[in-house]
Amino acid sequence: MDMHTVVVGTSGTTAEDVVAVARHGAQVELSAAAVDALAASRLIVDALAAKPEPVYGVSTGFGALASRHISTELRAQLQRNIVRSHAAGMGPRVEREVVRALMFLRLKTVASGHTGVRPEVAQTMADVLNAGITPVVHEYGSLGCSGDLAPLSHCALTLMGEGDAEGPDGTVRPAGELLAAHGITPVELREKEGLALLNGTDGMLGMLVMALADLRNLYTSADITAALSLEALLGTDKVLAPELHAIRPHPGQGVSADNMLRVLAGSGLTGHHQDDAPRVQDAYSVRCAPQVNGAGRDTLDYAAVVAGRELASSVDNPVVLPDGRVESNGNFHGAPVAYVLDFLAIVAADLGSICERRTDRLLDKNRSHGLPPFLADDAGVDSGLMIAQYTQAALVSEMKRLAVPASADSIPSSAMQEDHVSMGWSAARKLRTAVDNLARIVAVELYAAARAVEIRAAEGLAPAPASQAAVAALRAAGAEGPGPDRFLAPDLAAADTFVREGRLIAAVEPVTGPLA
Repeated sequence: MDMHTVVVGTSGTTAEDVVAVARHGAQVELSAAAVDALAASRLIVDALAAKPEPVYGVSTGFGALASRHISTELRAQLQRNIVRSHAAGMGPRVEREVVRALMFLRLKTVASGHTGVRPEVAQTMADVLNAGITPVVHEYGSLGCSGDLAPLSHCALTLMGEGDAEGPDGTVRPAGELLAAHGITPVELREKEGLALLNGTDGMLGMLVMALADLRNLYTSADITAALSLEALLGTDKVLAPELHAIRPHPGQGVSADNMLRVLAGSGLTGHHQDDAPRVQDAYSVRCAPQVNGAGRDTLDYAAVVAGRELASSVDNPVVLPDGRVESNGNFHGAPVAYVLDFLAIVAADLGSICERRTDRLLDKNRSHGLPPFLADDAGVDSGLMIAQYTQAALVSEMKRLAVPASADSIPSSAMQEDHVSMGWSAARKLRTAVDNLARIVAVELYAAARAVEIRAAEGLAPAPASQAAVAALRAAGAEGPGPDRFLAPDLAAADTFVREGRLIAAVEPVTGPLA
């Protein structure tokens, strides 16, 4: 476990910090500036709480109930009640890394000094993260507006010592027991603090940040598998020439073409498209790989810009401004994040689709330019990779369903006060499934292309040095090479892990140099 420390200050955080805390257990520490900002904003909230005029979130009810002024003696109960009542999630538990990202990003906003939360509450949030305590958060409960309300409420419930949480050993226990075991005192929420812990886009943002990290790995991996497929199909690498991509200057397209060209350097398999079965051009799935992969890369870059802006934001309602005002606003609306989450699901589906088309071409003796049917050892007796393509096709079909946008939907809530919502949490949840599926799809293409390249090599055509490195590393990882039929699922699982962990990229970069 990576135990380096991430310092939370007043000016946002980085995607790398989110991944370090969420996935690798990095410790969290509040900066001195954050503590000062927290204390200063709390003074403003305390002053407003002492006045007779109602202030939303400080001395009123919430949502459609905001018209009721709450007396001083009921305000602590008000803050406890909003957490308890909003912790209304249902369905399966959300993954530990998602909950840790959710907690960390809420702490990031709290530490900005724009929420009015006391320093001791923020410190408790950091202590819970550092102890490895993970609140039980459920799949359903956020509409992606007014914040990821139910997920964040389950996290706030843990800070109060209520509800259930998972300890560092993976055992789910009452949160109060876990806090006591780690010497953490439950918080007693005061004016505005319950609301401030619930009102952000932190869940969908955390899932966006982690999806971007995963997709960058998968896009580079797909450049490599596309190059391997091009080799196996005896295609031409002339379509990857820099001057061709310079005249259509989409940045990602040029990057993908360069990656493929470097993987193919020194190949004895490319350029045979004019031999026994002459081709003027390769099929689109081969020839247009840089255009499709590159368009996806450009989409990732745009999504990263949106994520960066959101990481620099302080999302709460109302917010505490430096001049002492506490103002209502609509910054909690998840539309900016929801849109790019949906956009990423679309490009991931299309990347999966083009990978599958190349796999199918490798297996079809009528289009594979001399490869055996289904890459089988003894076709007819052996089925080869026939059903691996079925599995890949099933995954691609689900990817298309997952590409249907969640953000185009809206269901009014809170007695029509919250009459337009983003559904960003739902967009994030389906993107996580899409990213998982995409890794499997890329792995199947890798497995098929590696087998095809080895068959070509046995015929005396030498693959590129980078291709040879990729195939050797894949075999060392437990995905076996050509031969009679065998139990295939373990080989595909090994290829999936190999791709998912970035080991395909690591295998070729000593030959190609760093790939983008």
